[in-house]
Amino acid sequence: MEDLLQSLERRQTSEKWQRGGYKSVLQVGELLWVGEPLEQSSGDWRASREAPFVTIGMAGFAAIVAYGLYKLKSRGNTKMSVHLIHMRVAAQGFVVGAMTLGMGYSMYKEFWAKPKP
Repeated sequence: MEDLLQSLERRQTSEKWQRGGYKSVLQVGELLWVGEPLEQSSGDWRASREAPFVTIGMAGFAAIVAYGLYKLKSRGNTKMSVHLIHMRVAAQGFVVGAMTLGMGYSMYKEFWAKPKP
């Protein structure tokens, strides 16, 4: 009976995947892994629209790290560890600054920019 239920569930999941209801379905032997439904994937975009400073902070972090790695060869006689520490502090400072600006902006919208009843 249990095998029949598993087979039926696998068939229904496979049919839903073929209709485009899931991002991905992976079957390895008897195991069946189902990815998240497509309807929930838009949550990432919604979250980035609601908190754009987090996305800006992550992009700035990636840009600073990329620039630091690019400048790694032309660091002169600066030690590698000092260069990496400076790069980490700059990237971390950018992220903290972006999140602080985002928090300040959301506080402004919530407390000062609201029309008074």
